[in-house]
Amino acid sequence: MDRCKIKKSEKVLLSGNEALAEGALQAGCRCYFGYPITPQSEIPAYMVRRMKEVGGVFLQAESEIAAINMVYGAAATGARAMTSSSGPGISLKQEGLSYLAGAELPAVIVNVMRGGPGLGNIAPSQSDYFQATRGGGHGDYHLIVLAPNSVQEMLDLAYLAFELADKYRNPVMILADAILGQMMEGVEFKEENKGVKKKDWIIGGDKGRKPNIIRSLFLEEGVLEEHNKKLQEKYARIRRLEVKYESMQTDDAELLLVSYGSMARLASEVVTRLRRKGIKAGLLRPITLWPFPYSPIRKLTDRVRFFFVVEMSEGQMLEDVKLAVEGAVPVYFYGRLGGGVPTPLEVIERIEEKVGDEDRR
Repeated sequence: MDRCKIKKSEKVLLSGNEALAEGALQAGCRCYFGYPITPQSEIPAYMVRRMKEVGGVFLQAESEIAAINMVYGAAATGARAMTSSSGPGISLKQEGLSYLAGAELPAVIVNVMRGGPGLGNIAPSQSDYFQATRGGGHGDYHLIVLAPNSVQEMLDLAYLAFELADKYRNPVMILADAILGQMMEGVEFKEENKGVKKKDWIIGGDKGRKPNIIRSLFLEEGVLEEHNKKLQEKYARIRRLEVKYESMQTDDAELLLVSYGSMARLASEVVTRLRRKGIKAGLLRPITLWPFPYSPIRKLTDRVRFFFVVEMSEGQMLEDVKLAVEGAVPVYFYGRLGGGVPTPLEVIERIEEKVGDEDRR
């Protein structure tokens, strides 16, 4: 793709992985370190070609562990750096993610989820939700976690991820899946980032500068606790300011579906079909999985009869929905495991069963 020949108003057909990679480049990403693993291998394949065109650095590391630590080094110099992987590869990066969070280094990590546990398969899954939203590595830290549901959002949220990473000096994860990574849709490009703002905290290597050490090791008594308190204050700001979600027909909904990513696309079709049957259904789609939209969900419990969560997992986001609802109304669930993809008909049948159960109460 010749990016220079594309007009801003034109739509271009790209896969989700390619769109995400291009979005990162538009956001000013000039350092990519990764290792191939299906179903995200199109990202490094795209990056290796485009990084030459933009004058950036691409390096296929010897392992996922090496890749995340290269991201650490590049981020410490102020560069916008990214890595991507899937399932087992993200598991290998967890120590590095904890280091990035502890050192308050901005970086973007992409997980195009596949079936697990173990090596699993290369089919789509959403079973890495806990790993992403609960930290995954050691210590009291959080990643900002963004969940696209279209190829356009794969591009747009890549841009947003770098903005949030720099704003809060915090690693950001984009949590996609094999459906979103491989599917193709038309996308429109934004204006390219003309430059990354100067960062006064970086390691510059300049002669005569004051000593500057970026680290997550604090051995003096009480120092690490104070550092953790500062991190928790930052996370509180993020919870307050950065919750993002999308609503569909929630104003009069009597039952509310909650889904994210590719499953939110399925859930929107389910809502449409249920409405045709006279069932007042709505959808709330979390875009930030951390911070999670607890308050918007909680507010809907005043008029919703019950919630219905759809995931490609055993019910990981389900726990956050239940925390948001606080027992005010029932929360039901349907999911498929290990690469299984629900169909709208399967979900509708389960929902109609629950509607019948609720009517008989």
